[in-house]
Amino acid sequence: SPVVKFATVNAVLSLAISRDWVIHQLDVKNAFLHGTLTETVYCSQPIGFVDAAHPDLICRLNQSLYGLKQAPWAWYSRFASYLTSLGFVEAKSDMSLFIHRDADTVYLLYVNDILLMVSSADLLQHTIAALQREFAMKDQAPLYHFLGVIVERRPYGLFLHQRQYTLDILEWIDMSDRKLCSTLVDTLAKLSDDDGAPVSDTTAYWSLTRALQYLTFTGPTGIPLHAHLAGA
Repeated sequence: SPVVKFATVNAVLSLAISRDWVIHQLDVKNAFLHGTLTETVYCSQPIGFVDAAHPDLICRLNQSLYGLKQAPWAWYSRFASYLTSLGFVEAKSDMSLFIHRDADTVYLLYVNDILLMVSSADLLQHTIAALQREFAMKDQAPLYHFLGVIVERRPYGLFLHQRQYTLDILEWIDMSDRKLCSTLVDTLAKLSDDDGAPVSDTTAYWSLTRALQYLTFTGPTGIPLHAHLAGA
């Protein structure tokens, strides 16, 4: 499944604010179960549902399941195909972005999270109804939280931050009670190859490193940096 670019998130939100569009958020229920497999996939009989008369038989899947490596792409292909049938085109710059040919409508998809930006409330309801005819969806109302980023409406536009995501990481690594500093590292320290002992848990280290990659809106102080998206 394509990974949405934060530059795309900034661009489409800026466009929506400048044009005073409605910004809405949707959540697809059991997204991966909507995917259609294009290749033959087999699996062993699920625990608790093994046929006692034929315990050695395996199952051929007719539909995508969570845990399959094909599941993300199968879901994306299904969703993209349906949007295409409604008149949308996939942006060349980002496969997660879909734009309607005629109506002022923009979709931004990340797995089961969808941002919907439209020019009017009537068009919003029409578009949501079209999606609900095909997929089980939860209407999450106006945008508030997307990919770890909190979106707050202000008189000048939108205020984006990752305060809660940052606090969750600090609590995860047991550093929520530490004091803040002006920089993430000591800029005057001189390090050598012999400084510091190797980490004891490499899995936890790489998990933390990956989590920090998503701190897009966090400034050098360690306190979430303001990201203002105001109308033009």
